[in-house]
Order: sequence, then C-alpha cells, then structure tokens
Amino acid sequence: MIEVKKLSKRHGDQLVVDDVTLTLPASGIVSIIGPNGAGKSSLLTMISRLMPMSAGSVQVDGMDVATTPTRLLSRHLAILRQDNQLVSRLTVRDLVAFGRYPHSEGRLSSNDVDHIDRAVTYMGLEQLQDRFIDELSGGQRQRAFVAMVLCQDTDYVLLDEPLNNLDMKHAQSMMKQLRHAVHVLGKTVVVVLHDINFASCYSDFIVAMRDGKVVHQGTPEETVRPNVLHKIYGMTIPVQHINGKAIAIYYE
Repeated sequence: MIEVKKLSKRHGDQLVVDDVTLTLPASGIVSIIGPNGAGKSSLLTMISRLMPMSAGSVQVDGMDVATTPTRLLSRHLAILRQDNQLVSRLTVRDLVAFGRYPHSEGRLSSNDVDHIDRAVTYMGLEQLQDRFIDELSGGQRQRAFVAMVLCQDTDYVLLDEPLNNLDMKHAQSMMKQLRHAVHVLGKTVVVVLHDINFASCYSDFIVAMRDGKVVHQGTPEETVRPNVLHKIYGMTIPVQHINGKAIAIYYE
C-alpha cells in the first residue's frame, strides 16, 4: 500500500501539487488521469523520491520514502519517467540489465540473467535485444524501458505515460501486459495516462487530478461518468457502456 499524506510541491511561487492525501491500494492498476499541468507526473516522481517534496510524506508498505535507504527502496519500488535520457550507446539487453542493479550492483548472477531473459521475452523484445537503443523506433524504445523497470522485480511499478509513442496495437498490448503483471506476478502498477478509455478498461482504481489537487478517486465505473469528467476536464463528455466498460466519447 502507498500512503500519501498532505503532499505538496512548489516550483518557485507555483504550487504544482497541493496538499494531496491518498491511499493507493496494493495488487492492482491505479491510473492517474487529468489535464496537462494537473500535477500527475510531479506526484508520481515524488512518490518515487526522484523529486523532493516541499511538504508532506509518502510511505510504501510502511517505509518512509524520504528516509529509507536507496538500495532498500529500489528493491520495492521502480519508476519509469516520461523523459528517459541515455548518455551512452546501449543495446536493448544492456538497458534491461540496468534493472538488476539494485540487486546485483553490476555483478550479474545467473538469477539476474534469468530476470533479464524473462523481461526481454515478456515485452516481446527477443528479436531486438542486440540492437542499439538509438536504432529503434520510439515505441520499441518505450517497450525496452518498460522491460528494464519490470526486470527490477519490485512489488510497486510506477510508469509515467508508458503509452507514449505506441500505436493502438502496442498500446493495447502494453496495458494487457501490465494487467498480466498484476494478476500473475502480483505487482502493483501506478500509471499516468492521458487516454481516459485505457484507464477505464484496464484500471482497478483511478485518481483524477486538476490544478495540483485530487478532484476525484474511485473505480472506473465511479469515475468515467459525465458529471465527474466535467469536473476533471471542464468538458461535456458523453459516456457509453460497451462490453461492460464505461467509454468516454470525447470527440465531436
């Protein structure tokens, strides 16, 4: 369980996350949605300690994120940021292997190699694993970064817009793989999404933000409703139910 209490972040005079208190349930997919500038990515990176908090606290299974040693925290929680930068030329397999660093500290064991093999296979990267990252399409690179995070083998996986650069087929495949990671591997996945309908179809719980605040939280059925979506996005968005899922019709 991730517990967020009175969490705030300031950039100068701008309050980008404003006194957020949340309990994110374990063993499921939690989607964080909202318009641009809502504070979604800032919230996620503070939970992972990649961004310092201005106020408040975060606990992951009782561990205080601010004070827990990095090596211990990184065995429980992994994050994929939106702005991934590489400073050296790496193959896909080399990149995925970085996910084992909290466990191996660079000295890979046979167990680490098994984890790398599984992550490469899980993300369908077998034919690409010896290619250099800078030779791949944006979608292929995104899958490689997700494989690296899964290779870290943590209970909690935080993903900031993992569907970036993915076409419809691979976006659907990514969400199915995340659901599989929850059901089969027992992961808790917290993901920032812009597509309401992916959040509706694949999430167990949705947190909606606007202007740095949480304006709604609940199940997909409780969230994907015209009155709630209007509060989040300031738009009139009809909703239809298709195959038992609430689908937002947000185009004219």
